[in-house]
Amino acid sequence: MIRNVQARIPTAYGTFFLYDYTDQRNGKEHLALVMGDVAGCENVLVRVHSECMTGDTFRSLRCDCGEQLHMAMERIAMAKRGVLIYLRQEGRGIGLIDKLRAYNLQDKGYDTVEANLLLGHQADEREYWAAAAILEDLGVRSVHLLTNNPAKIEALRSYNILINERVPLQPTIHAENATYLRAKVARMRHLLQLPPAPPAPIGGSLTEDLHRCLSLLQERIARHSAHTPTPHVTLAYAQSLDGSLTATPGTPLALSGAVSMTLTHALRALHDAILVGVGTVLADDPRLTVRLIPGRDPQPVVLDSALRTPPTARLFDHPRKPWLLTTARSDESVRRRLSERGAEIILLPADATGRVSLPAALDAMKARGVRSVMVEGGVQVLESFVAAHLAHYAVITLAPRLVGGLHAFHANTNGALPHLAHVAYTQAGDDLIVWGEPIWTPAPDKMSETVHP
Repeated sequence: MIRNVQARIPTAYGTFFLYDYTDQRNGKEHLALVMGDVAGCENVLVRVHSECMTGDTFRSLRCDCGEQLHMAMERIAMAKRGVLIYLRQEGRGIGLIDKLRAYNLQDKGYDTVEANLLLGHQADEREYWAAAAILEDLGVRSVHLLTNNPAKIEALRSYNILINERVPLQPTIHAENATYLRAKVARMRHLLQLPPAPPAPIGGSLTEDLHRCLSLLQERIARHSAHTPTPHVTLAYAQSLDGSLTATPGTPLALSGAVSMTLTHALRALHDAILVGVGTVLADDPRLTVRLIPGRDPQPVVLDSALRTPPTARLFDHPRKPWLLTTARSDESVRRRLSERGAEIILLPADATGRVSLPAALDAMKARGVRSVMVEGGVQVLESFVAAHLAHYAVITLAPRLVGGLHAFHANTNGALPHLAHVAYTQAGDDLIVWGEPIWTPAPDKMSETVHP
């Protein structure tokens, strides 16, 4: 393996150095993206990634390759040291032309393994000698390997690469890649936690525009996580044309259409946690799960200063037991009772009014591994996040109806309302979806300590 050149590469995740290599056996070029000093180091975070032009470059939704590439860069940036090896073996080694032919076969009902076999190839023709040689050249002594593929671990170990730990990369699962991922688990031994086959989405699949916006939001979250210590906060809610979220306080109102509701579940699957106020729990008794598409359930979080969450709430049936963020003024016997129901009770500082501080809430979630949180409501929670300048993105569903009810934002926000920048508009059935980044101008002198109800 010949090292040709190296150069500094600034990215959204931080600064890497890109090494170019040539495999003397076949003349192929391979790449290594390196952050930090790895020579002579143990337990270096390493991703061995095979080229996928459709996924890595064009963001194809057929596979999880592009997502794994960016997740690996993000993980390495968070560790401040690591190696991403980029092997030029497109389509699990069969090349781009036959990979596209395999896609056509998959569209006829064959899975990813069957398609390769029908074209006269093996299910997986990749080799990992080059990766082992690159790690040796870089002086890496042992690795923590970012992979879901046991065959990759076995191959690298056969070349005397010391792998002390496997680090999983859980992909986002949706209608376009679910069959592919299930085939990788069933036919290629990939170590993925996949949900059971979901019901068909109400209203049909999401459009290409909606998938594109979801993909861009996912990249935004990854960039934020690499550079910012607090979780990325996405506000997601539905309102009528006149700005109403509900007709009367404490009364649920279904505004989203079928496709918009499917989008809401896709947004949930995209985030580590989903946050609501106790008022939403009392009014709606939500489940806060992902049901209308394939995807993992986010961690449910409830802002509940006085612990009014009832032990009969459907949240306690969630696969992930809820986190109840409360204050010292909550009753100790209630804390005990809700803990027995499975909730994690998290005591946080309160402000002068006795309410949970939102910055403290975000810090608590970050400490528990949450990198992104979707805020669904209710009205006062949305208003509090906006007034505190703590929202990084907004996805707003506009339903084509007039309600004349309760609005999300009021005059008492003291001029703290933002405008949206980098705006995108997509249609979801009869609804209009507005995507954008909240911008507050002029910038405040100091972030306010606004808290939830």
